[in-house]
Amino acid sequence: MIKDNQKMLNWLHVAMDAIILAIAYIFSYYLRFYSPLTNLTFFRVEAGTTFYDLDVYALWLVFLIPLYLLIYYFNRLYIPKRGKRRWKEVLHILLANTLGITFFTFALYLLKEEDISRRFLGLFFVMNIILCSTARLMLAYALRVARRKGYNLKHILLVGYSHAAESYIDRIFANPQWGYYIHGILDDSLATGTMYKKVPVIGTIYNLEAFLSKMALDEIVITLNIKNYNKLEKIVAICEKSGVHTKFVPDYHNFFPTRPYTEDLYGLPVINIRNVPLSNTYNRVIKRVIDIIGAIIALIIFSLPMLVVAIIIKLTSEGPIIFSQIRIGKNNREFKMYKFRSMEIQNERDEKKAWTTSRDPRVTGIGKFIRKTSIDELPQLFNVLKGDMSLVGPRPERPYFVEKFKEEIPRYMIKHQVSPGLTGWAQINGYRGDTSIRKRIDHDLYYIENWSLGLDFKILFLTIFKGFINKNAY
Repeated sequence: MIKDNQKMLNWLHVAMDAIILAIAYIFSYYLRFYSPLTNLTFFRVEAGTTFYDLDVYALWLVFLIPLYLLIYYFNRLYIPKRGKRRWKEVLHILLANTLGITFFTFALYLLKEEDISRRFLGLFFVMNIILCSTARLMLAYALRVARRKGYNLKHILLVGYSHAAESYIDRIFANPQWGYYIHGILDDSLATGTMYKKVPVIGTIYNLEAFLSKMALDEIVITLNIKNYNKLEKIVAICEKSGVHTKFVPDYHNFFPTRPYTEDLYGLPVINIRNVPLSNTYNRVIKRVIDIIGAIIALIIFSLPMLVVAIIIKLTSEGPIIFSQIRIGKNNREFKMYKFRSMEIQNERDEKKAWTTSRDPRVTGIGKFIRKTSIDELPQLFNVLKGDMSLVGPRPERPYFVEKFKEEIPRYMIKHQVSPGLTGWAQINGYRGDTSIRKRIDHDLYYIENWSLGLDFKILFLTIFKGFINKNAY
């Protein structure tokens, strides 16, 4: 069964890491002292210089292998990886190796050991990260292939039919490499034999104890309809009595964040409905500093193209070069958002309520180009400097459409808890211009709940390749 397989896999990871650590260590020794690298200035071993033999260096492995394995353990490198993003595992490997080499260097300092090459330590640090990451990614790939073929499966049973159950099944079926096999659903309201995507209802919740005793299950996933939460306590008690691992997928996940933020109120767990990392003062200050620096750099880089566009707009159509429009920003405050004018001058009342359509006659010749390439958005860098906007965030909307969408689209107004952005998670995923507002909001909420500086830099980087050309701009 999967429990035994997981234990074996964990021990395999431990043994693999120990072997890789020794290989990386010894290989780094030969690279440092005996490889062609020694001909390079940085790695050159001066004539007459002596260095420890390999057996002296190798003695440190007695200390390093247990140390690194312990650090790997505390960095969650030996937990089940099903459904986890692989880049996060590589990040954990990087962090663990940074801690490991820091402890090793500190130990050398305490022991006043000055004859262990510091350049060797650098090589070992890099080599171990590369070998460990490569081995784990290869193992993960092999497991994905095996699971797709029906091996190393985790056998689960769902308790309760709900939107949560459907969402859970959808994700399992969309990712066969995770290796989950759903035997069925227990539910009191649906007839036995009812199917959802080939997953049948196989009994009632009353039959749970009997199924647990006769089936070799790895997990129970409670997916009760919110109307049946009065049964939750009894179901959990039955699962815990059987000793099977139990998970709970709430049927109210539509209005809960993907990463709930909980508080401990003297032993009482309190769940915040919305976790907004940018409500933290430190995060806001850091983001604001990055915005100011980034906007100044961008204005310097794009100053010449902006000047050329400004001249062309002035020469080819009547009206101002810069077009300002009222948008709704953070905390529902109105502000003037700047753009290069890409359309003929129009009635202000009509402009407030009108979308730009395909082959719109109001768009000027240069306007078509700057809208497609997003050059018309560059004046918003001044909005960033003013503090009305951020480099990254949900795109701001006009007041008329905010009033319209807040009644039609659930959770629409949550986007106004953070500053609007010049680019955003929705935009680099293709949701800009004439695209689904609901999908756009889903992406905006993901960004708001999962904000980090790393995510901002990722969005800015991907904007270079995905964000400038807008096929949905008219």
